[in-house]
Amino acid sequence: MPLRGQPVLLRTVLSLLVLAAAVTSGAAQPADRSRDAGSSTRHRLATRVVVPEIRREFRGVWVATVANIDWPSKRTLTTDEQKAELIRLLDKAKELKLNAIIFQVRPQCDALYQSSLEPWSEFLTGRMGQAPSPLYDPLEFAVAEAHARGLELHAWFNPYRASHPSALEPPAPDHISVRRPDLAKQYGRYKWLDPGEPEVQDYSFNVVMDVVRRYDIDGVHFDDYFYPYVERDANNQPIPFPDDAVYQRYVTGGGTLGRADWRRENVNAFIRRVYQGIKAAKPQVKFGLSPFGIWQPGNPPGITGMNAYAEIYADSRRWLGEGWVDYFTPQLYWPINQAAQSYTALLDWWIAQNAQGRHLWPGNAVYRIDNGAGSTFPVGEIINQIEATRERPGSTGNVHFSMAHFLNNRGGISDALKAGAYAQPALVPASPWLYGAPPGAPVVARRYVGDEIEIRLKGSGVRRRFAWVVSWQDRESGEWETEVLPVTAKSYRVSRDSAAFIAVTAVDRAGQESRKTILEVRRRR
Repeated sequence: MPLRGQPVLLRTVLSLLVLAAAVTSGAAQPADRSRDAGSSTRHRLATRVVVPEIRREFRGVWVATVANIDWPSKRTLTTDEQKAELIRLLDKAKELKLNAIIFQVRPQCDALYQSSLEPWSEFLTGRMGQAPSPLYDPLEFAVAEAHARGLELHAWFNPYRASHPSALEPPAPDHISVRRPDLAKQYGRYKWLDPGEPEVQDYSFNVVMDVVRRYDIDGVHFDDYFYPYVERDANNQPIPFPDDAVYQRYVTGGGTLGRADWRRENVNAFIRRVYQGIKAAKPQVKFGLSPFGIWQPGNPPGITGMNAYAEIYADSRRWLGEGWVDYFTPQLYWPINQAAQSYTALLDWWIAQNAQGRHLWPGNAVYRIDNGAGSTFPVGEIINQIEATRERPGSTGNVHFSMAHFLNNRGGISDALKAGAYAQPALVPASPWLYGAPPGAPVVARRYVGDEIEIRLKGSGVRRRFAWVVSWQDRESGEWETEVLPVTAKSYRVSRDSAAFIAVTAVDRAGQESRKTILEVRRRR
């Protein structure tokens, strides 16, 4: 509408309306305000700039410490050698554009962190109860170094296992199996905390919450160990789990559940309690579970295999259906075309069970890639599984077992991911139920330094941020390049002759992304 001849007030109002109409949210939006360093002039783009959205996908990897599967590689490493190995591991994760580390901190009622509740792990120093020397805290170190690379760090606990067959040394005097042998019972090759004991429930809950309160972790993670997998005697007969006395005490006290249902309810109550405890202490910390991939045979029809519901008393479908998790990672360690345990058939079934809309990020068996030693499937199977996960609206990522196989490029998996499925970065999917509104758009100052533009990053508001997403558009091709930077990054540089526009968003601890701040880049004169 032409403004000539209109009253001054009307012209002013119409000008403001035209300016406001250019300010929109979403992929197509004008820049938010920015400031040139050393100048008081504010700039706002008059044109609309379409910035592609970054992919939302969880790309996790398990880092197992039990039996020194992934880290540390040996129990005799020095502190400096342990740190160097962990740095190499995290650098590889960043190189592969992964975005989350599932780090095992409690393999057998021990600790890979400084704890007043449990002894130092044998897998760390070679002797349970022996601290690393020089002293450092591996979990604190791992969290800091992961966050410095823009990676989430989830602390992985085994809630009930009290000893593992790979342990070579006797337990420390302050280990629970020594202090309270009535709670840690011998079962086949293992010692196992009895989930039916209220003191066990309290003990493991307190261990988890101690870490939640003291460390800046992004998640708590349990895998598939609840009641133990069935052990067998010398005659190959199943060994019964030794909880007769505990169950009889329950019945004498008025309990009415049969033993199998009672065992399942012991696990259910613990998982519900942990979820609620985490949310009460630190709502931004996610709780994830990674059960055996088959709930019960026949679900879906045609699926056969171990019955986790009946054998290890894991009612995993209920945990997901009740929303006692923030993310759910069923271990789908079988090929797509293996009809009796099909990856895609099981994934579709689990998606249908997700009534609360939690994240579903299936687990993938990188360790089963053929490495010339008779393993089960080619590297292309993992790539196909990632693509199959992406095709399903109800699943938004994958978790891979385990990191050692990325480090040694088993079957060429690391090369394949870098060249294809993980060639571009991704943000962890948002968990809006953890927080309210997303963070405010970042305040971005800029200055020109020779042939480069430097932007300086600063958040707005009080919301705690986790990362920045910085994108810039190539002047010649029109294509956009995107990087995820840790929140500790304070600046970013790019060639002013190459970049036409730069877009920046802030990401909070729940994975929520702010509106974009977009800057136009001036060419050199």
